[in-house]
Amino acid sequence: MAVRYWTALFLVLPCLFTFSTASAGDADPSYRSCVSECEVSGCVGQECFPQCNSSSSGAPWYIQEPLYLQWKKGGCQGDCRYQCMVNRERERETLGQSPIKYHGKWPFKRVLGIQEPASVVFSVLNLAMHFHGWLSFFITLYYKLPLKQDRTAYYEYVGLWHIYGLLSMNSWFWSAVFHSRDVDLTERLDYSSAVAVLGFSLILAILRTFDVRVEAARVMVSAPILAFVTTHILYINFYKLDYGWNMIVCVAMGVSQLLLWARWAAVSSHPSNWKLWVVVIAGGLAMLLEIYDFPPYEGYFDAHSIWHAATIPLTVLWWSFIRDDAEFRTSSLLKKSKTKAK
Repeated sequence: MAVRYWTALFLVLPCLFTFSTASAGDADPSYRSCVSECEVSGCVGQECFPQCNSSSSGAPWYIQEPLYLQWKKGGCQGDCRYQCMVNRERERETLGQSPIKYHGKWPFKRVLGIQEPASVVFSVLNLAMHFHGWLSFFITLYYKLPLKQDRTAYYEYVGLWHIYGLLSMNSWFWSAVFHSRDVDLTERLDYSSAVAVLGFSLILAILRTFDVRVEAARVMVSAPILAFVTTHILYINFYKLDYGWNMIVCVAMGVSQLLLWARWAAVSSHPSNWKLWVVVIAGGLAMLLEIYDFPPYEGYFDAHSIWHAATIPLTVLWWSFIRDDAEFRTSSLLKKSKTKAK
């Protein structure tokens, strides 16, 4: 953000989002009764779900439904909960009552079986912007800037940014999958990928802001953080998905990066410092969307999905800074080499 850089700041929020899965809607007696009856009968009113009475899940693979149809249907429990939620919200609307959350989520309208279509679209766009930024960074390094005689870049942090780009794209991919279908597996993959990019971003923030270029020093800085992040990911996947502890870890890594980048932006003479400040300030304002949570407009656009949309232009600006940094460092190193040659 602060840039840790935007992704660190913005990937803290997915760690916080969905912190509590118990909501007012789940405790509603009418909703609970509807779900219980549906799981037995397979119907909610005139809407019936064949999978509730199907035993095909244990059948041979060649007579089971295609995976994309299984994904769209989402299982008996998921469809029962969704239809009961829709019916209950219609009843509440006729009574003039505001929407409430069910199982930690607002009542979204599904599109082609996708649970949160707006968040999915914006996650995919974030992924696309990271891919574009990473590709433009690669082109700048190897086709626009001077290279060494061995055809390697002068910029000392090129490998780190490549890894960052890949981890960020992986994180937004699983964000899109998770918002498409919220199940235990997709939740763990989303959380794990967010923690991974946060941890690596912290390493990158330390190395860049303190200008660590010696390989041995880089290893000394990276090893403890990598060990901690790996242990944490194993913990939430194979021992306990502790939302409270995961929140503490995400916030600690995110705030640390914020402070590191803010300090560096304040004391350095980098020509693109203004881009860092724009990302920091805009990122802080975007966080208000998560604090001021509100129901989805027309069943699609809630605060979280709009936050996803807000990160798209910040991603473009962040990769622009990374390219500027590569150009700035390359120019500085070439000037030094020419001075020594004289």
